[in-house]
Amino acid sequence: MSTLRMFVNGQAMSGGSLNDALRQARFAGAAHTAAEYRFFSVRDEFPGLHPVPTGGAAIAGEVYEVDYEVLRDRLLPREPPELELGVIRLADGSGSFAMRMRASALDAPGVVDITRHGGWRAYLSSLPPLDTPPGASGDDASGDGEVAR
Repeated sequence: MSTLRMFVNGQAMSGGSLNDALRQARFAGAAHTAAEYRFFSVRDEFPGLHPVPTGGAAIAGEVYEVDYEVLRDRLLPREPPELELGVIRLADGSGSFAMRMRASALDAPGVVDITRHGGWRAYLSSLPPLDTPPGASGDDASGDGEVAR
């Protein structure tokens, strides 16, 4: 079987709800994209990368070595329709497969540019807990820095 590199930056990262799809993949390490992408939250459910000619940033994620069958049969069927498989450039100049935001989804309701956070986990940790009343602020009561969405 041949393997390919897959950059993930949302729920497929370690500890995320889609990471089980990568159970048979080999974790190759934490990584960043090249500073060529804007990063979006879609309804605070999942993120999406989108390449831009200027004004991009490096986005945090993880790289896995994945068999084609794992990608085809386990990961891709669980990805949302706003995303599509593409090739991205990593900070070290190498390429990797990744899920990218479809251009047609950029203006959809609930899509917010979160590039300034630099990653999905950083963005989620910036959100108030779900049980916080509007206008109030508070810390994550669990202390783990993660906000379940």
